[in-house]
Amino acid sequence: MEEEEEAIGYLDKILEDEEGSEPGTPTSPGLRSPFLDFKKGERDAGKGLEMRKLVLSGFLASEEIYINQLEALLLPMKPLKATATTSQPVLTSQQIETIFYKIQDIYEIHKDFYDSLCPKVQQWDSKVTLGHLFQKLASQLGVYKAFVDNYKIALETAEKCSQSNNQFQKISEELKVKGPKDSKDSHTSVTMEALLYKPIDRVTRSTLVLHDLLKHTPANHPDYPLLQDALRISQNFLSSINEDIDPRRTAVTTPKGETRQLVKDGFLVELSEGSRKLRHVFLFTDVLLCAKLKKTAVGKHHQYDCKWYVPLADLVFPAPEESEPCPQVHTIPDHELEDMKMKISVMKSEVQKEKASKGQSRAIERLKKKMFENEFWLLLNSPTIPFRIHNRNGKSYLFLLSSDYERSEWREAIQKLQKKDLQAFVLSSVELQVLTGSCFKLRTVHNIPVTSNKDDDESPGLYGFLHVIVHSAKGFLQSANLYCTLEVDSFGYFVSKAKTRVFRDTTEPQWNEEFEIELEGSQSLRILCYEKCYDKTKLNKDNNEIVDKIMGKGQIQLDPQAVQTKNWHKDVIEMNGIKVEFSMKFTSRDMSLKRTPSKKQTGVFGVKISVVTKRERSKVPYIVRQCIEEVEKRGIEEVGIYRISGVATDIQALKAVFDANNKDILLMLSDMDINAIAGTLKLYFRELPEPLLTDRLYPAFMEGIALSDPAAKENCMMHLLRSLPDPNLITFLFLLEHLKRVAEKEPVNKMSLHNLATVFGPTLLRPSEVEGKGHLTLASDIWSHDVMAQVQVLLYYLQHPPILYAELKRNTLYFSTDV
Repeated sequence: MEEEEEAIGYLDKILEDEEGSEPGTPTSPGLRSPFLDFKKGERDAGKGLEMRKLVLSGFLASEEIYINQLEALLLPMKPLKATATTSQPVLTSQQIETIFYKIQDIYEIHKDFYDSLCPKVQQWDSKVTLGHLFQKLASQLGVYKAFVDNYKIALETAEKCSQSNNQFQKISEELKVKGPKDSKDSHTSVTMEALLYKPIDRVTRSTLVLHDLLKHTPANHPDYPLLQDALRISQNFLSSINEDIDPRRTAVTTPKGETRQLVKDGFLVELSEGSRKLRHVFLFTDVLLCAKLKKTAVGKHHQYDCKWYVPLADLVFPAPEESEPCPQVHTIPDHELEDMKMKISVMKSEVQKEKASKGQSRAIERLKKKMFENEFWLLLNSPTIPFRIHNRNGKSYLFLLSSDYERSEWREAIQKLQKKDLQAFVLSSVELQVLTGSCFKLRTVHNIPVTSNKDDDESPGLYGFLHVIVHSAKGFLQSANLYCTLEVDSFGYFVSKAKTRVFRDTTEPQWNEEFEIELEGSQSLRILCYEKCYDKTKLNKDNNEIVDKIMGKGQIQLDPQAVQTKNWHKDVIEMNGIKVEFSMKFTSRDMSLKRTPSKKQTGVFGVKISVVTKRERSKVPYIVRQCIEEVEKRGIEEVGIYRISGVATDIQALKAVFDANNKDILLMLSDMDINAIAGTLKLYFRELPEPLLTDRLYPAFMEGIALSDPAAKENCMMHLLRSLPDPNLITFLFLLEHLKRVAEKEPVNKMSLHNLATVFGPTLLRPSEVEGKGHLTLASDIWSHDVMAQVQVLLYYLQHPPILYAELKRNTLYFSTDV
């Protein structure tokens, strides 16, 4: 139960500490801003005005939070000063001056700025000017320079005072930050160290906002030159403090007087003694250290406990084919992971509802605690990609990662350091203690990557569908067999969502393939470029797969404002000298929930199923029969069939052929990638003007699946099937038997009945737009209660013994037809 205790230990800290971006290196002002991607030509003055207001409203809200944080820092200063001249001072006047240096000045600057900006944003129109306010704020950055120069000594003084004075330690470990005016949470507890870092973080935020404002301010606007000047001052200041802050936060001095720097750290799942353990791994310039957070008494500083370390001079990565076979890893079935995601989504909705209704903070904390435990379980049990570390003098260690991207990042960072002249060494117990003791201060990753750790003002991510076209790549030095994969983050870890075809023997692959990727609170898209390996001797004994070589990898932030446009946004991602060109656009979940009837009734997509079967004189639409026949012929053993995205351009080509009733359909089907055929079948059901199980019966299906008594549920669910129109019922039973046959091959295709229900449930039941209007609330809400019920309805029928149309219709148990 070590990990559960560890989770609760983390939880206690998380619930007290709202830090998401506590000490670390300030963000580079060169980062792409959320609003950079709107093309100038597409922007009219009204749009620019609206965008400026959006940017400023967001900044104003964060400015209020920042002022509250500075107030919390100043609150203990007056009583501490008052005791400094008494016979029992908590701190000396000098110590108070050092710790709180320039905080009062910074507070007054920002209070004045906020008070001037707020009325301008509230009375917003085209005549409002505010460039002078930002210029004035930038001109006062000298105060920040003085703060930064004193920052290291302020932290050291605060820590020394904490160690020598219990009263100050209590004060510094739990400062109360006031919540925003309209917030339900009246106060949040934060450490003094976290608050002292806020001013450094704030300049970065202001700089990014200036970027955004300039993008949406016309060049002839009176604010434009003032904002430009403010941005120039801020950028110059930031580049100077980045150099000052970085070495201070990442270096530790060894007992021999050498500097050992922290290069990278993060949470990884280690397979140790047959079970999964969450570890915090620290990569220093000469050593890799694996630690766990120790449980400590209340009021004591948290400390890490070293589990093992490997000097980089002794660290080797065994070639996949050379590594020892992996110990048996207990993997959790996909459907259990999906179930847990659903549970977490429900809890997120409940937390949001509690907050919206100003619910009890105790109830919210209870929900957050449970949500954290579930997310922690997911984080621990979802990774499956092996990453082995070997000490040439002895033991091997095995981590399980959720993404090839992470494995590549850690490997590259270690190999880069190994190019230096490194010496082997053994740490004495004192040296190990000093090094492990420094980890808590030096770490750059502070919280387990789960959503319950996020501040309320952080982006919840995107829910819906991201459409990505991978166009081409260049920059390869020699011909190779090349392909790309796409990953997005989901529930704290990254998941591979799509893969292009292998483009053979080329230096300039032209894929031009489109994918539709489902997002569940995602904030980042990753693209990885691989060289395909066909050498069977390169088998990885950890997972029995041939290892393809990563040629390059890159990541971009998915900001709602940047991608939520109707138009495709084209971009280039650079990776190790390779440039991959891609386009993307995003459809929110409420938009994707719409079933749009086709304007022309001659095709099959978007046309009522009764119209299609009558026209074809068939019981089951031709498109359904042909796609299912092809999947059963050559796709029933395909790993992830119906779950893996087909190429969108192939799906659209098949859609056009079926709509035109082209005579080449069968030839085209036999040549087409099987995932595209599976995708076409899903698209057909998704685009029906009303769901296969009908809008009329939808509420009854939702009520029927919720019945507790098995006999009542059976009667209701069978009666509902009998109530379906014949074309719908016969097609549903036809599809049901096919999905059962797919699930029989689960050992090979990894698609269980539960997986198939998750894929098809919403497709077959999701109500059409008119019916669904009353249901639409939060994106995550739609994706929890409704979808869980839709999945459960289909799963009920999939797990049911064979249902025959004739027997169903002969059944004499008749109920009221008023469903």
